[in-house]
Amino acid sequence: MDTSSIDEVWKRLVQCAQEYGFDRVLYGVTRSRTASSLGLEEDILVLSNHSEDYLDAFVRSGLYMEAPMVKWALENEGIASWKLIGERARAGLLSEAEARVIDLNQRHGIRAGYSISFRDTSVRTKGAIGLCALDRDQDHVEAIWAAHGPEIGFLCRLMHLKLTTLPYVAPRRPLSPRQREVLEWVGDGKTIQDIAVLLGVTTATIEKHLRLARESLSVETTAQAVLKASVHNQIFVIPG
Repeated sequence: MDTSSIDEVWKRLVQCAQEYGFDRVLYGVTRSRTASSLGLEEDILVLSNHSEDYLDAFVRSGLYMEAPMVKWALENEGIASWKLIGERARAGLLSEAEARVIDLNQRHGIRAGYSISFRDTSVRTKGAIGLCALDRDQDHVEAIWAAHGPEIGFLCRLMHLKLTTLPYVAPRRPLSPRQREVLEWVGDGKTIQDIAVLLGVTTATIEKHLRLARESLSVETTAQAVLKASVHNQIFVIPG
């Protein structure tokens, strides 16, 4: 896939989903998941073509953590029909918070869809995607999936793999080219003195680059900066 940015991959994914009949897509991936949390907000990438009103009410408010299919995605891997929501509702298993999610979705025409929870190689990483057809019932979506499910699932997995290999810059100022270079040398095991010689500058300059890199990445130590920059694909990457 010849794409060099998250925006390019995302636009292609939305286009393909809409061609299959899924009007709205919500994708999320975290790189700092723990047993009790999805990690810091700045470490979570959320992409969606839902309306801003819906994203405010569902995502930015934190209500998404109560959504039945989000809970399913966090506990499972694979593909699931939103029929699960109806089954839970009929069995009286929806919590009050889950019921609020369903009511919000209904008001925005979100009644039917499919979710995919991806298998990732790191215990800290978790990605999932929700596909929905606006103002359609689940039977309509089931017909789409019966005809094209394998292709849609493959496409979503491919896009997820691509997205997780691209540099992700959290909503702070990005690392400068020099900061990235210095962190790469630290990752290679070089000392501050070594890096100063390699780059032909003073040790004070190297220390300044490392301090600014730590501030940009919101970490306390240089080791943490190297790890976080690596996890977010901001160092050791070939420029697009």
